[in-house]
Amino acid sequence: MATIEFIEYCSSIYKNYQGEQIKLNYIIKYTYCFKPIALGFVMFAITCLPWFTNAEAAELIIGIDNPPINGTVIAMLFNSGSTFVDLRDPVKVINYPSTGPAAGRIADLPGGEYALVVFHDENGNGRLDENFIGVPSEPLGFSNRYWPKGPPTFTNAAFKLETDETKTIDVKLQSLFGKTGILSLGVGVLSNTSPYRDAKSWNVQPIPAVSYIGDRVQILGLTALCGILNWDDFALAATASYRFGAYREKDSSYLQGMGNRKSTILGGLELQYKLPEGFKLSAGYEHDILDKTGGGTGRLGVGKAFQQNVLTISPKISLNWLTDKLADYEYGVSADQARLNRPAYHPGHAVNLEVGVTLFRELYKNWQIIFSSSVVFLPSNLKASPIVDQSQVFKSFAAVTRRF
Repeated sequence: MATIEFIEYCSSIYKNYQGEQIKLNYIIKYTYCFKPIALGFVMFAITCLPWFTNAEAAELIIGIDNPPINGTVIAMLFNSGSTFVDLRDPVKVINYPSTGPAAGRIADLPGGEYALVVFHDENGNGRLDENFIGVPSEPLGFSNRYWPKGPPTFTNAAFKLETDETKTIDVKLQSLFGKTGILSLGVGVLSNTSPYRDAKSWNVQPIPAVSYIGDRVQILGLTALCGILNWDDFALAATASYRFGAYREKDSSYLQGMGNRKSTILGGLELQYKLPEGFKLSAGYEHDILDKTGGGTGRLGVGKAFQQNVLTISPKISLNWLTDKLADYEYGVSADQARLNRPAYHPGHAVNLEVGVTLFRELYKNWQIIFSSSVVFLPSNLKASPIVDQSQVFKSFAAVTRRF
């Protein structure tokens, strides 16, 4: 009986094996039947992939009216005003030899709005050289034949590139400085509040607005700079600035007998370093070279420029250090100047916080308008002076100038 059961058990295993073998043969048979179809589908997809990929790709042809006779031309394509304003982080960069008026080509671009900058890399370092304040010093040209009067404006250089379009953009390479530099003349207004007791709330003073921008030397209103070193993201310059006298005796009864605080000229050095995302770090120190105050001031600041349509906006924040002699000259009271309501006071050195913003807009032809405003937060040792009754000082400057 056990033998018969064993034989039946083996028979059932064999039948099951035959059934699974039949299923396996069935799968293999139909897999081989569909193999040519699957292979054909894959080949079709591979063949058509480039057609589908490039179906919506646009192309830009770059023409140069006056190609340099030697060297390298670099084209930079931008799609954002925030990076175009200081010509950084382009979406496309191509390098090509200056062999003819139409030697550049940028392919496989998605449709959109772009601005183009082309420059002659005269020293072959692969980057657009700038002076200390960030103005390009190598010959360049912009799309739309645009020529900036200050920070370049994306809106004025922008063009539309439609899907599957081939567009030609022609530029003319020239130096921003020309032969003699950039001279701008106009009229401006300086205004500021006074921190001193019972002094007039606002001081307003019209001034001539004069600026000159050259490769090494720049004069910006009451500040002058001369570039010393420009190495990668670092730049060093000698600086000089005019500092107005802090107050006059007649400004307030609390200042009677203090003597007028004299205007002077400060001189020193400033270092700049380019940070990621378009931020710029600056640090510098200037000392009274006429020795009217006996002291000096240092500054550590960070700023960034971005654009809103045709308006360039440059917020900034800084820490300003006044040496003890300068702080004493502008906020202290000496023993021989002490009065019943004005005790002697020596503040020592001071560090204040300044937050501000500068607005720039190109106007008709060669005209532009500039507005700058900031607030200075006085530290506790300056606020504690017996001749001070304000915690902040507001400053502003506005000018309309014409570029020549």
